[in-house]
Amino acid sequence: MEYRIQWLADGVELPGITQGDRLERWLDAVAKAHGRILGQITYIFCDDEKILQVNKEFLNHDYYTDIITFGENHGRRVGGDIFISLDTVASNAEMLSQTYDRELHRVIAHGLLHLCGIDDKGPGEREVMERHEEEALDMLQQF
Repeated sequence: MEYRIQWLADGVELPGITQGDRLERWLDAVAKAHGRILGQITYIFCDDEKILQVNKEFLNHDYYTDIITFGENHGRRVGGDIFISLDTVASNAEMLSQTYDRELHRVIAHGLLHLCGIDDKGPGEREVMERHEEEALDMLQQF
């Protein structure tokens, strides 16, 4: 295996879906589908207060979010640190009438898609991101 994904928890319980190598195999397939190679990626699961702190400290944003991605890519090899607020994942799942696990998988894929160069802030970009998220979630069934 050429890549290494680390799953960390900061002030929260590590989600059960991170057990085993299923997610690593899935994320490897998602990266390959975008012409990328997985490098070192660290997912840090946290609560709303921690992600707000990270958002303020590093991005000068004073709001809660579900995910913040800090990329460190080298050519086609993608890597970086990805913070995910499990509080916001849970509230978004409820608001969107999705299961918690599906929403968590969507956000995990979202971070990797950012590392693959897909943005969601400009005109029309959110729709492109959502399409790629759905494609990634469809791929998860294979693993």
